[in-house]
Amino acid sequence: MKTKSLIIGSGPAGYTAAIYASRANLMPVMVEGPQPGGQLTTTTEVENFPGYFDGVQGPKLMEDLRAQALRFGTQIISGLVTDVDFSSRPFKAVVGDGKETIEADTVIISTGASAKYLGLPDEAKYRGMGVSACATCDGFFFRNRPVAVVGGGDTACEEAIYLAGLASKVYLIVRKDYLRASKVMQKRVFENEKIEVLFNTQTLSLGGEELLDKARLVRFKDTPQQEEFTIDIDGFFLAIGHQPNTAVFKGKIELDEQGYIITRGKTTETNVPGVFAAGDVADPVYQQAISAAGMGCRAALDAEHFLMMNE
Repeated sequence: MKTKSLIIGSGPAGYTAAIYASRANLMPVMVEGPQPGGQLTTTTEVENFPGYFDGVQGPKLMEDLRAQALRFGTQIISGLVTDVDFSSRPFKAVVGDGKETIEADTVIISTGASAKYLGLPDEAKYRGMGVSACATCDGFFFRNRPVAVVGGGDTACEEAIYLAGLASKVYLIVRKDYLRASKVMQKRVFENEKIEVLFNTQTLSLGGEELLDKARLVRFKDTPQQEEFTIDIDGFFLAIGHQPNTAVFKGKIELDEQGYIITRGKTTETNVPGVFAAGDVADPVYQQAISAAGMGCRAALDAEHFLMMNE
């Protein structure tokens, strides 16, 4: 299979890139990946994506974007890219067990990033029912209700402060006896009356009949001072980082220390001419659906310009 533009991954970035690439007559081929639609397919209500006045369910939003990409002629393949060759054009991508190889004049990588979880079985059970990895996305639903944030870095502190403006109470669950966040962020956390920091504390389990309503914690685990206790919460926010989905690109393209794809200046260009990156896979800062969609647009325009200058 050959294409002018191969899009690896879906989600807001991938589908938007597909819409723009299709309208530019690049006849793009998209390999959706193991989770078509990305992280938003695991969320419930999305109220901050423009155009949906009354909000929209995450899966429905992704269905709409996918349908729009198909409408303009994107060819979508269900599967996972397991290997790539960016050493020369046309680039090559192996899908699945190697029976299918796609040759592409340009590649747009939009494989996203996956939130890190603690690994508790309850996290999956209550995901979208109280468990979230994005306070900016879901904090609005917990106005005047108690919540907890897990983590001790800048992101965790930022989310705790953000949630304190909405929730009635915020517990910050910190495994160590100190915060890793910057001094400024620590000061803001300690000065906020709504935030209670639980040091030396880990989560054992989550509970609730249908929706999450409590968390069982342990302080000073595996020590003589070990103490188990329960907190009543309606929201449980993970803020222990994200893992960019770039394992297949390691050694093939330039990544930063965390594994995110490095892009050039204000463009979506990578260090390999003709290969572009969009969305959370290249954005460790904002990680929002709307910013990913905008980056997908830019990647398609960059790919179109590249082809114009090199054909």
